[in-house]
Amino acid sequence: MEKLQDTINQKIQLVSIVIPVYNERKTIETIVGRVQKVEIPKELIIVDDGSTDGTREWLYEQFGEGAAEDEKSQKLMCESRADCSQVLVLAHQHNQGKGAALKTGFGQVRGSIVIVQDADLEYSPEDYYRLLEPVITGRADVVYGSRFLGGWKGSWPSVSYLGNKIFTTLTNAATGLSLTDVWTGYKVFKQEVLSDISLEESGFELELELTLKVAQKNWRVTEVPISYLPRSKADGKKIRWRDGIQSIKTLYRYSNPS
Repeated sequence: MEKLQDTINQKIQLVSIVIPVYNERKTIETIVGRVQKVEIPKELIIVDDGSTDGTREWLYEQFGEGAAEDEKSQKLMCESRADCSQVLVLAHQHNQGKGAALKTGFGQVRGSIVIVQDADLEYSPEDYYRLLEPVITGRADVVYGSRFLGGWKGSWPSVSYLGNKIFTTLTNAATGLSLTDVWTGYKVFKQEVLSDISLEESGFELELELTLKVAQKNWRVTEVPISYLPRSKADGKKIRWRDGIQSIKTLYRYSNPS
C-alpha cells in the first residue's frame, strides 16, 4: 500500500474530490475528516444542495460563508505539513438533486482526476488508492468501485439489490460494458472524460447518464472491489422508487439518442 501511495503522489499533481451533500449534518464532519486523512494531493469540492438540517451552516462555519446560489467559499485545510488540501464549498439555495450538485462540482475541478464521494459514510475514503490505481497505471480512464467484486455479503434491502442487478444488466446490454455495480457511488474519472461529455440530468439518474455517455465515447471503464456499509431509509438514505422510474426513462433516452 505504501508503494502504491508513493506512486500516486509522484504521478498525480491534484485529485479533485467532489462531495454532493443534502441534509447530512450527522455525517458531514466525519466524512470530511476521513477524506482529509487520505494522503494524496487533493482538493475537496463540497456542494450543498439546499440542506435544511444545519449542514450548510456547519460548512460555512468551517470553511467560510457564501451568500448566493453557487457562490463559493474556500479555505486551506491542513492536518499535517505533508498534507494540505484546498476545500471549496458551493451552495445551491434550493434542493435541485444529486445530479445538479455533481454538475456544479464538476464545473469547478482543477485536478487531472475526479473522485465522486457521497457524504453518508456508506463508502470508505480508504479505498481511494485502489480506485486510483487503474488510472495512474494507464489501464483505465474511468473506474467504478464495485460492492460485489470483493465478495461482499453484507445485508442489503432485497428490492435495492434486485433493482441494481436489473439496471446493471440493462446498462451492460446497452453499452457493451461488463459492469457488476452500475449504481455504485464510487466513480473516478480522468478530468478529460468529464470535459468530453455534456450532462443534462439533475437527479440520481445523472449517474446512469454518465455511464451511458462514457461508453458511447469509448472511454475505457474498469471496476475494482470496494468496501461498503449500507444505510437504511431510517438512517437517511434518499433514493426512492420514483428514481427508478426516472432511470428507466434515462436508460431509454440515452441508449437511443436522436
